Amino acid sequence: MLGNSFLNNIGGELKLSFSGEEFEKYNPADQNQLIGKFQKSNIEDLEEAVKIAKIAFKTWKNTPAPQRAEILYKAAEITSAEKNKLAEILTQETGKPLIEALGEIQEVIDTYLFFAGEGRRLYGMTGQSELYNKSIITIRQPIGICGLISAWNFPSAVPSWKIAPALISGNVIILKPSEKAPLSGYLLIENLYKAGLPKGCASIIFGYGDLGQAMAEHDDIKVISLTGSTTIGKKVSEICGAKLKKCALELGGKNAIVALEDANQALLLEGILWGAFGTAGQRCTSTSRLILQKSDWNKSFIEKLIKAANNLKIGNGLNQVNQIGPLISAEHREKVNDFVSRAVKDGAKLICGGQKLESGDLKNGYFYAPTILTDVKPEMEIAKQEVFGPVLSIIEVNSFEEAIEIANNTDYGLSLAIYTQNINLAMQSTNQLEAGLTYINAPTIGAECGGASAFGGWKNTGNGSREGGILALDTYTQYKTIYLDYSEKLQKAQID
Repeated sequence: MLGNSFLNNIGGELKLSFSGEEFEKYNPADQNQLIGKFQKSNIEDLEEAVKIAKIAFKTWKNTPAPQRAEILYKAAEITSAEKNKLAEILTQETGKPLIEALGEIQEVIDTYLFFAGEGRRLYGMTGQSELYNKSIITIRQPIGICGLISAWNFPSAVPSWKIAPALISGNVIILKPSEKAPLSGYLLIENLYKAGLPKGCASIIFGYGDLGQAMAEHDDIKVISLTGSTTIGKKVSEICGAKLKKCALELGGKNAIVALEDANQALLLEGILWGAFGTAGQRCTSTSRLILQKSDWNKSFIEKLIKAANNLKIGNGLNQVNQIGPLISAEHREKVNDFVSRAVKDGAKLICGGQKLESGDLKNGYFYAPTILTDVKPEMEIAKQEVFGPVLSIIEVNSFEEAIEIANNTDYGLSLAIYTQNINLAMQSTNQLEAGLTYINAPTIGAECGGASAFGGWKNTGNGSREGGILALDTYTQYKTIYLDYSEKLQKAQID
């Protein structure tokens, strides 16, 4: 399959782009391996997808939700049967270790199963009228065509977070995956049609940022869900705001672990390694800062952290001994390296890593060493801006209060964590930390996808929307309140 030309999937039919152009995607662990060639779509492709989606929506919105659920159940079964294949492709597309890719595909399965269950629980509300012989019912209804703009770091899981609640609610979708990881989204749509999704209910069109902007501007696309940078998110928000269009934004993060003096050091060490260096730091929830309360064990702990970071196995993710894969592109690696260089110029001390890895088996990939900086001050760029790479900044503080203040001292508010055995301080922190996700004695990554797990952030991390769990349904549904008057006379509400 890899190395082929992949066509747009417009409503279940494979089609060349009207542009007649393609772009190439290579394995970030081996820039000589072509993953595939993909259509460089334009506005004509989008118009075709919208036209087909509008027709499909007329039927899909009236399909009973439990029947819609059956398709998600079947898609979960197909994904489960193809789990190993899908994970290997995902690893080659993003570079992440195979064990992480397997976890991501499992998240797709879990997400489909959860929202399939919601097909029998699309609850509304009933209320008491202030008048005699009158009832009030509020129900959820679908909105229409949903434009889904996804990121490259989780090219299977993140689209599934959007696809499943959108479809179970009765909407139809058009997915634009990142040009840096287009194949996994293509396979998601393919498997939905294998599961019996009616023609027209889902499309995937490949392309660049101009295509995403066109989706946001299109009057017939009623919902936009974007996972991406804060800069792009603000632009999309402006476009949608001018059109009074529903918009869900999942954007950047500058996440921190607060480690108090009574922290379980062994647990803390494991949490930092996973939070900061898992997925090569390319998660919006990755641990970018360690806010360490000063104690007599700080020096020895940092030495252990350096040793453990240096011992992490780096390389092609298909080799299961490797724990860290490459960065997504040469350009992104330069960006991460520039962050580190500026931090050192600002006065931070580089104690681990801080260089590209380009020799031996790593010469053809975009690998970067796990990096640790100390003497970082809260006002430095490295302490405030998202790096999106395997870079950890250590900030030492004197007290719990100072730690909380510095943890909150950023424009982002996605994920914060605290390690302490003091239950009182732990619970106080859950009220004081300014983030949509807060962990106690666990790192900043590891959000779940169902039930009460609502994924999303505060401040510049988004616009208050949530993905995962039942709150995701709020993005893809609109409420209708129905008044039933069986009094057989005119009642004038408050006037009566």
